[in-house]
This record gives sequence, structure tokens and C-alpha cells, in this order.
Amino acid sequence: MRLFVAVRPAAHVLDALERLPRDAPSSVRWTTRDQWHVTLRFLGDVEDPAPVLNAVQRAVAGAGATPVELGPRAVKLGADVIVLPVHGLDDVATAVTAATRDVGVPPARRAFRGHVTLARTRGGPVDLAPLSVEESWLAHDVEVVRSHLGRGGARYETLGRVPF
Repeated sequence: MRLFVAVRPAAHVLDALERLPRDAPSSVRWTTRDQWHVTLRFLGDVEDPAPVLNAVQRAVAGAGATPVELGPRAVKLGADVIVLPVHGLDDVATAVTAATRDVGVPPARRAFRGHVTLARTRGGPVDLAPLSVEESWLAHDVEVVRSHLGRGGARYETLGRVPF
């Protein structure tokens, strides 16, 4: 099963994301509320999620609620992904990555760059100026999530939630 570890934004942050304008060319495929999250570590195909849950539990034990900030402006990540930056989860991502180093695909060598994906583009210019939101929340847990890929985009299933 295809897994990743993530933090979900609080409801008021999701509400703010839903209010962003979506009037862009048809070459833009917007993500939806149920897809918005901050990936701390992508694991890829993993047979059994239990070791992942155990490792994540050890990684975040005693961390306490973590202040997180979203925004303020959308940026492009690579050539075709529009994201809003997220700050405040670097230490949690580092701990989760270290704890799950031997599970799934090897961790990315690049530094953690927290973000919420808003859309994917298929070429053509997109005006990012209206895609601005500034919100904050306290993260209280991380999720181990299974990704089901399909024609309508990914569908996510939370397999376990681990409190800080």
C-alpha cells in the first residue's frame, strides 16, 4: 500500500483554503478539501503500516502541540505544482524521517519544504496573486495515510493518527 505521514490543517484553515478563488484556465486541476495536508514523509509502497505507526509514535512522543503557519502567498513548486508554504513543522518532519528511515523508499535528500498543494497545472500561465491566505493553527497529531490513486485524483485514507 502507498503510504505517507502527514499533518492536516485545522478546520478554520481548510475553510480559508476553500474561499480561495478557483477561476483559472482549464489547464489547472485544483485539489480539494479532503486532499489538503502537509506531507512530512512519503514512504511509497509499504506492506504493513504497523511498523510505520510505531516509528511515528516514537518520533513524536512528548512533542506537544506545534504552532504552524500557512501562507502568505502561493508559489510554484517545480514547473507544475501550485502550493501554499507551511512553516513550523521542520522538527516534526525531521523526527518522523529519522524514525522511518528504514521503511519504504529512502527519504528525500533535499531539505523539508512544508506546503499544502492547491493545484497542478498542465502548462500555461496562472495568476498566483489571488491565491493568498495567511492562517495559523496548533498541530496536535500526525497521520499515517494510505493513498489511493485514480482518475479523479488521489483519495486518502487515514490508517492511524498519532498524537504529539
